[in-house]
Amino acid sequence: MPKMKTKSSAKKRFKLTGSGKIKRKHAYKSHILTKKSKKRKLKLTHSGLVHKADVNSVLQQLTLK
Repeated sequence: MPKMKTKSSAKKRFKLTGSGKIKRKHAYKSHILTKKSKKRKLKLTHSGLVHKADVNSVLQQLTLK
């Protein structure tokens, strides 16, 4: 059986933490930043975790499941 390939888009977007959770970046921080408040942009800067409903899907794309 051939090797399973990782989805290139997923490996660019997600990183695993030491405890096995999946880190992600927030959306809406790339352009049209003038109309967004400083507070909103600051909150979008920090990374978040993938919601538990989406974890299985992301792990499958990373071929870890």
